[in-house]
Order: sequence, then structure tokens, then C-alpha cells
Amino acid sequence: MKHIIKNAGLAIVMAVSASACTESWVDTKPNGSPTTAFFWKSDEDLNKAVAAMYAPMGYENTWGRNLFWMQNASDDIVTGRVRAESDNIKNFNITGREGSIANCWNDVYWMLNKANQVIQGIPTATGVSDAVKNRALGEAYFIRGFAHFWLAYSWGHKDLGVPFDGPENAEFGKRIPPQLPSVTDNYAQIISDLQKAADLLPLFQTYGASDQGRAHKAAAWGYMVKTYAYWAQYDASKWALIPDLADKIKNEGARALITGKGNAAANYQAVFTIENNWTSEYIWSVNSGIQGGSIFPGVALENKGWGIFNGWGYFQPTEELYDEYEAKDPRREVTILKFGDKFTYFGKERSYFSTNSLSGFQIRKYMEPYSYGSNENAGSNTMINQNGDGPSTRLNLPLMRYAEILLFKAEALIKQNKNAEAAAPLNEIRARVGLAPIAAPTLADLKHERRVELACEWTDRLADLKRWGDYDKINMPLHGRIHDNKTDPASPYKIQVVWPARSFDPGKHMAWPMNPDEVSRSNGAYKQTPGW
Repeated sequence: MKHIIKNAGLAIVMAVSASACTESWVDTKPNGSPTTAFFWKSDEDLNKAVAAMYAPMGYENTWGRNLFWMQNASDDIVTGRVRAESDNIKNFNITGREGSIANCWNDVYWMLNKANQVIQGIPTATGVSDAVKNRALGEAYFIRGFAHFWLAYSWGHKDLGVPFDGPENAEFGKRIPPQLPSVTDNYAQIISDLQKAADLLPLFQTYGASDQGRAHKAAAWGYMVKTYAYWAQYDASKWALIPDLADKIKNEGARALITGKGNAAANYQAVFTIENNWTSEYIWSVNSGIQGGSIFPGVALENKGWGIFNGWGYFQPTEELYDEYEAKDPRREVTILKFGDKFTYFGKERSYFSTNSLSGFQIRKYMEPYSYGSNENAGSNTMINQNGDGPSTRLNLPLMRYAEILLFKAEALIKQNKNAEAAAPLNEIRARVGLAPIAAPTLADLKHERRVELACEWTDRLADLKRWGDYDKINMPLHGRIHDNKTDPASPYKIQVVWPARSFDPGKHMAWPMNPDEVSRSNGAYKQTPGW
């Protein structure tokens, strides 16, 4: 972190080489090192500098895979196959030096650093139009707030926040960025940045195809909603700020659930299709393609992909998650594959089985890209990266969609004892999938709906359980289906414990530990996360 955060204070501006922007305005895997040796002198220079802020979105250390290891510590998911470091993260048996945690920290701070460079450098730009400057500044504030949010809620504690500094601070560049007193101080800064972003950014619907994936107003408002919801566990007054923001996202941002697809299952399945990467439910995602982006769909695919494509076999749903769904809820089959379920894989219908799944299940939500092609020929599928060591696809990885905004609005109203008002946003989600309405939903109803609507997504079930105080669900043993013959889709099974009970300690595990080496290198400037 020393070189990542401390150097955020350097008075530099940055642009990436032209080779780093080959397919669109942002390349998720830029080649070479960006130069920082000149001031921006054109709209093109500034656009390249802004594009570089987005590069970490698709890194394996971030939203490609590794940030999900900490979400994997919930009750919905197990590791899937043996990976000692990830098993230790799930068991809260770590030091913070683990690469799957420490590298996330480094790369997300790198992203924050690049946003700081843009914020600092824009006033020095010459030959750049005001419109491009304003949008670039809005994007930089959004990226800084977005990166800061992930750092804050993951590593921040009510009694000790995470480090932050920015060009607006007089000592910026002359000091190690200070560790804020509380995660609530981080949240206050995040809200400030996201509000600035919202004031400067255009609406998503004004973007042409070449600009899709850039930050926009509804994304800024959406992360304000989520920040307030996380902040509300320490200050309940923040719940009152959420409903109006949610309405702005709907009315001004033109965000809405995808519906009208013919049946309830199709409505929900449509959300997770390449065709609908940029439709009304989109708020924020990892812009992905066959040359880069999130590799998560391939990470969650059967290990070695039944001999056809190199899936990695991680992140398997639990029996507890499967049992949470109502009997007629079509979201279960869209979300989870169980033995014997039919699915299309490279143009051929198959019946699911797994020789490696620890639980007997697989995440299904992200499998649409693998349905294309013919004769089970991976090479005929133009929707996937043919390199199984970097299995990105043309399906964007959703990080926030409109359904989550509706759920936060419902939760905010319930927390203010407005249960009858909460019925509208919660039942809008239920109606989409053909389920009966709930007249005055309780917090238990909200918890259920949030779990099944957002299952196996990057919305962080573990963070939900922590902020709700549902530690018993974290600690309970987790179950799966152990089949007699793991190559037979019709094989009988027994439900057995696949992950033993854990010992989540709210006095220690409410936030993840910093890398102790970073604490040591700070020469006393930083303290370790309380409890660790």
C-alpha cells in the first residue's frame, strides 16, 4: 500500500498509450505502463486518462474474482473446490497478508489513486473543452467514491476507518494519507464524492453505444443509496435519505425492472443475458468482452468445463440458499443448477452433473455466454474469450441493478416503520417473477427477498448478515447434496454438511484485517483493524 497510497499525492496527471484503447473507450487490460510526463492538451488526452481509471474493474484481484472471496464467507456459497487460502478466508482464519485479500486492497487503492490524479490534473488541462472536463471530473469523483466504498465497507470499522486523502486537502502529497477515525467518516467522504459526481455526470440514456460503461448519474445515486444503507447500521437517520434517491433513479434515471418477456422465469433470466447488458435494469457493471473484463462467469463454471472449456469450479451455492426460495419462485432455477437440470452448453442440451462441486450445485446466472456455438465446440463460440486462463465473456458482470435499489427503498421504509409503503417496491420485484404480493412486509420479508433476488451476485450477502446482526447464519454449518455417482445427472444424493460451523466473532470479524506489513511500513501512522 505504501507505493499505492502514498504516491497518490504526487502532482501528476496521466494518460494511457493509444495502444491501450483498441476496442472502445476503455480497455480492461491495458498493455504497458501509462505515461505521466505531460499535461493534457486535448479532449483525446483527457479521455485516455479517464479510461485508465476503469482498468482495475476487470482485474482478477478485484471484480474478476478475488474480491468475491470475502463475500464467499456468507451462508450462500462455499469455495467449491479446495483452495487453502480461500478456505481460510471463509473460516476467518487469516492474517491479512493473503494475496487474495492484500492484492484486492492494493488494486482498489490504485484505482482510487488514478481518480485522484484526474481530479488534481483537470485544472491544468489546456485545449480541452468544458464539456469533456466536466464529464471527466464527474467520472473521477464517481470512481474515487466507488473504489473508496469497497475499501471502506470491507476494511473499515466503526472504531477505525481506512486511509483516504485527496487533492482538495492542503497536505495532500506531503503525507501518508491519514487513516480516518471511523468508517462513518469514510462514508461521509464517499457521499460527498458521489454527490459531486451526480451533479456533473450525464444520464445514462444520453450516452451513445461508444460511451456505455462510463459513470453516469444513476450509478452515482445508486452507490449513494448503498452507502447510506451501510452507514445506517451506525446512524439510523440515514434510512430517511434513501427513498427519494431511489425515486430519482427511477424517474430521472429511467431505471426499471426488465419485464414483458413472456413468463416469470424469462423475465428474470433476461437480466443475465448479453442482449440486456445495457437495458433499463443496468445501473453499474464490469464492462466485459472477449478481450477482457470480469472472468467471474468462467471462475464459477464447472472445473475444466466438462472437458470442453476451462472453467475454474469455484463459488458453489449451498443447500441453505436453495431451500430459501419459495416453491414456485422461478428465480431458483435461473440462479442455481442442480443435478439433472437441463441447460444448453455450446449449442447442445445437457443434464447437469459435477465431478468437483463441493455442494452439488453450480451458479447458473452467468452461463448464457456458454450456450452459443455448435456441436460442443468452444472455438465456434464468439461470446467467450477462447483463453480459458482468462475466461471473460461478452456478458457484463452486474455489480448494481435496479432491483437492489427497490430493495433498499423497501428496507429503508420498513426501518422507518412504514411497512405498508414498503409493499410497493418489494412487490414490484415479486410481481416480475409471478409471486403473490405481501401487504405490509416485515424486515424478515425484506431479508428473504433480498437474499433470493440477489443470490450469487456481487451485492455481498455477508455484509448484509453483519449489518443485520444475523451472526447465527454466518456460524451455522452449511449443507450440500452428496451424490452417489458424480457423473450421473440422475444419481441419488444425501444432504450432508459440506462446511462445518464457524466461529464468527463480531468483536473481531466485522471488518477484514489490513496487511500487517502495510501497518508496519506506515511507521505508526496506521493501526490494525480493531480485534485483529
